[in-house]
Amino acid sequence: MKKFYKRYLYNLLFIFLLIGYATKTQALTYYQDTDLQDATNFSEYKGFVIDKETNSPIVSGSITVSNTNISTVTNDEGKFSLKVSKDMGSSIITISHIGYKDKKVNLSDFNGDELKIKLSPSITELSEVNIDPRNPEALIRAVMNKKGENYLNDNTIMTAFYRETIKKRRSYVSLSEAVVDVYKNPYISQKTDIIKLFKARKSADYKKLDTLTLKLQGGPTSTLYIDVMKNPEVLFTENMTQIYTFSFGKSTKINDRYIYVVKFKQRPEIIEPQYFGKLYIDAETLAMTKAIFSLNMENKEEVSKMFVRKKPKRAKVYPTEATYNIDYRQKDGKWYYSYGRIDLTVKINWKKKLFNSIYKLNVEMAVTDWKKNINNETLKAKERLKSSVVISDQASGFSDPKFWGEYNVIEPEKSIESAIKKIQKQLRKLN
Repeated sequence: MKKFYKRYLYNLLFIFLLIGYATKTQALTYYQDTDLQDATNFSEYKGFVIDKETNSPIVSGSITVSNTNISTVTNDEGKFSLKVSKDMGSSIITISHIGYKDKKVNLSDFNGDELKIKLSPSITELSEVNIDPRNPEALIRAVMNKKGENYLNDNTIMTAFYRETIKKRRSYVSLSEAVVDVYKNPYISQKTDIIKLFKARKSADYKKLDTLTLKLQGGPTSTLYIDVMKNPEVLFTENMTQIYTFSFGKSTKINDRYIYVVKFKQRPEIIEPQYFGKLYIDAETLAMTKAIFSLNMENKEEVSKMFVRKKPKRAKVYPTEATYNIDYRQKDGKWYYSYGRIDLTVKINWKKKLFNSIYKLNVEMAVTDWKKNINNETLKAKERLKSSVVISDQASGFSDPKFWGEYNVIEPEKSIESAIKKIQKQLRKLN
């Protein structure tokens, strides 16, 4: 049985932490894109989404242009930026988040200003739907059995925005961003989804990295792999009931649809690190719409082996948190992966040093548009982004906001914007 758990455990190594001594500390060169998109072809709409009752920001809220595949998400401050073709100025956007009523807004309501959008909490009563409270495992198996019916069964090409950040305690020390094309296979297919890097940029302040280079290996492939409906081995194995216990949580709503909430956690007799979290399942279609889960960190040595690829001999490196967030969106009756986020916290204990170093690493990817891959286009081997990629090594510096042109991105937080300015000032001084 132990070999069985190990086999699935090491299938989950989709993100790696690479720690090693820095060999260079010179400033990065600034990269200016010479092929910017024509700014006259699109309009940009900015807004922020808050809770109507508490005025608190709504994080990772979904912003979708009606009758299209164009979308984005709100950042950690509830803000968003949406770019659409100028001939779509009369369109309607839908703002949604779990536990809130959907809200529709006309793009014409923005009038060039940052629009404040308030969402009202939804009151959920599930008297209209039937569920057996004694058997959540059966519900999960029904979800998997209906995968071919509920999720995209066409080859698609998705445009996605990817960002990874590294913070030392409260200060940002590294930021990498990219636009990628995802060649996604049908959900019932065993073929692996592939990625092409379209454009990327980065910025880093090596002085704050304690003469270390702290890098993430995996990049966009990491956020793509946590699509648990496409890659069920992450959580849903045939013997999952031997690994996890399942129970029902309080039901809720998302996109004005009733949602079952299934909680799961690692069985106490299982020693190897596994997961705990919540799964959100559409009551009508039995499609999974969202998953939030974390890795059990009790076995520090085993967790360290999972994430740390390389480190200095005089340092002990322990991940203290690993949290995963996946969102799915529905279009024309089919669900698809729309957003993935991974948050890691890492503690580095140095020999003969009184204080430790704590780093927070975040990666997120949002699908901002997609189309059917009617001609079954594919990528040559040399064009594919490898799963071993370190995305910061593929980027060429940081540039101005026009870098992305008409591509939708996740609006940066104020703290990220200020960090970029500070880093750029420091790099100029080093030059």
